[in-house]
Amino acid sequence: MVTQSPFSWLSDAADKLRANFPADLPKALMPPPWVTQELQHRLVLFLNHVLMQEPAARERLQRQRGRCVQLHWRDQVFECQFTPAGLLDLAPAEQRVKAPDLVLRLSESSPFALARSVLQGNKPAIRIEGDVQLAAEVNWLIDHVRWDPEEDLARLIGDAPAHTLAQMGHRVVHALRDFVQQKATPKAPS
Repeated sequence: MVTQSPFSWLSDAADKLRANFPADLPKALMPPPWVTQELQHRLVLFLNHVLMQEPAARERLQRQRGRCVQLHWRDQVFECQFTPAGLLDLAPAEQRVKAPDLVLRLSESSPFALARSVLQGNKPAIRIEGDVQLAAEVNWLIDHVRWDPEEDLARLIGDAPAHTLAQMGHRVVHALRDFVQQKATPKAPS
């Protein structure tokens, strides 16, 4: 029995890229649908992990159960709904047929500019369509819910080593922010 490598799409993308460079660059780099679905499932698991540590956030989301939010960035669409437990779930296929309650469209198309904005601590530009109250709840989540990697790491290796690794991580993030700011600031002619 012949099996196909799950990474064969990378070699296909490279072949397409060489053949059509630069005309089909975005199409050549698009992952297959199964990769996108798997990444979306992992994102939901991660977001639910973070929400499980925030009872106030879950309480707010319980009031929004069954409501659907759709996030657009470039050609990618991520659609989720709120569960009665105050968590997230991918919207089922039959839910996707009807219009979502809230649509968020990221305006920035460049992944590098988007990463720079986030690393600098800014919110990316978003166009909002739909329910204003639901948009306010999502904005509250963005402003108030944070992942604490040090706490998760402490469960695995203990408090002191987790704190040391977290401090090192903070220094790396700070250095990255400084580097991005230096690269984003145009140099004066000499």
